[in-house]
Amino acid sequence: MTEPRTRRLFMRVLYIIVGSFIYSVAVNMLFIPHRLLSGGLTGIAIILEYLFSIPTEITVIILNIPLFIGGYRFLGRRFVYLSMVGIASMSAFLYLTRGWTINVKDTMIATILGGLISGTGIGIVIKNRGSLGGTDIISLLINKFFSFSVGGIATAFNFVILTAAAAFLNVEAAMFSMVGMFVSNKVVDAILTGFNHKKTVIIVSDAAEEMAEELFRHVKRGITFLKGEGAYTHKDKKLIYMVVRTMELSKLREVVHRVDPGAFMSIIDTREVEGRGFSVDDVFKPF
Repeated sequence: MTEPRTRRLFMRVLYIIVGSFIYSVAVNMLFIPHRLLSGGLTGIAIILEYLFSIPTEITVIILNIPLFIGGYRFLGRRFVYLSMVGIASMSAFLYLTRGWTINVKDTMIATILGGLISGTGIGIVIKNRGSLGGTDIISLLINKFFSFSVGGIATAFNFVILTAAAAFLNVEAAMFSMVGMFVSNKVVDAILTGFNHKKTVIIVSDAAEEMAEELFRHVKRGITFLKGEGAYTHKDKKLIYMVVRTMELSKLREVVHRVDPGAFMSIIDTREVEGRGFSVDDVFKPF
């Protein structure tokens, strides 16, 4: 393994350990003191601790063994090795931070703050090609093959856990936990997709050539001409197709309105972009 790859792997491992620490702090300092649940198999482990006093750090390892076997087959050994780092460090930090406290008396505040902190930890771990086990692995498998939102998939699995919490604990704990999971999943999605979302822009203008030159000069993004035909006039038209970051949208609008105030412009939310000019941050990209 070359030196840059070794350095990159080291940094991934370091970030995974940091992420697992952040997540463990949320569990021990906010969720457990308020008898709340986190998502995934850790949530099941917390339920077992509430009911039978089985330490969470032990249960999460036992529950994750079969999922690691499945992940090794479908997601590759690199992912499983990094996930093992995540689950091992999380288990260690759950033990080391047990008894840590934070002065938050309001359960709703603890729920939201716990969701923000735990989502940050999970997002950092997944961003660096690892996981904290449990439904993370299942979510990434479904995301790999069907491109569904990782946070959305986790929400569906967590619904089952919340139902169990309502049955074995109480409805209030389940409802508060649901809010925390929702916040956590939103934070995970924000970290994975980035806060600076992309927009696909399609522009129809009779001054397409001039507009493309101005957009090249001021927005500095790649442009593709698409061939079109007016349905009413049957005139050939050039459509401008480009993808920009949200922060570049105001500059793009300014150029379009200056060159052709009557131009038609369609702006579409774009979840993922790969290629020149945009960083590729695929979870399954090799080291």
